[in-house]
Amino acid sequence: MVHDIDLTVQPGEIVTLIGANGAGKSTMVKSISGLLRLHSGQIVFGGKRIENLSPRARVQLGIAHVPEGRQTFTGLTVAENLELGGLIGRGRPGRHQAKRIADVCARFPVLGERMNEVVVNFSGGQHQMLAIARGLMADPILLILDEPSLGLSPTLVEDIFRLISSLREQGVAILLSEQNARLSLAICDRGYVIENGRVTMSDTGHELLKSNVIVEKYLGGEASLIPRRSLRHDEMVFALGRLLRARPEIG
Repeated sequence: MVHDIDLTVQPGEIVTLIGANGAGKSTMVKSISGLLRLHSGQIVFGGKRIENLSPRARVQLGIAHVPEGRQTFTGLTVAENLELGGLIGRGRPGRHQAKRIADVCARFPVLGERMNEVVVNFSGGQHQMLAIARGLMADPILLILDEPSLGLSPTLVEDIFRLISSLREQGVAILLSEQNARLSLAICDRGYVIENGRVTMSDTGHELLKSNVIVEKYLGGEASLIPRRSLRHDEMVFALGRLLRARPEIG
């Protein structure tokens, strides 16, 4: 359960939730997308209270949730997975959906090359790309990503974080629930530390990276490789590559 959590995500902003397994990160994001019901409190989106709306209605308002574990439809093709992602989002089917598919395939060329393939034998990284692409088919205002780097190789982790950064630059609000504290805090605008269902710390990503508490609990006691200032996109990509090469076990 989560208690007394107060957070906001603005357009064009990445907000990161960090915490150990069982801290409440996934519970938090599922409550926002409607997969879990609130016992009390409010969720406000676009000035409207939505805590009593169905998950479908929240998607139609502009909230897309890419869940932990990818959960792609393995018996369907890439094209069919993407089409399902656009059925109840803000974008309408037909020519609008075709444009969305073209847009997401421009971000993920490997998907465009395999549109008619059933995805059952895709790698973990390809499933993650497809899951994010399916979420983008809903044309979200807020994109919720739950553990997007879980189980991926260092190269694919870098690709995923580069993509997340580029979405922010296009004005999408992103809520990122991620165990990889080093990388998620390096690219986020603000971060919240969740422990036992409560927020125990919150600040900008770079300030949290300098915190001794964060370094000791979530960064393995080492902060020397962490960027100390806000980075341009090209600098961020270089910094991510440097972190991943220095920490090959990440992801």
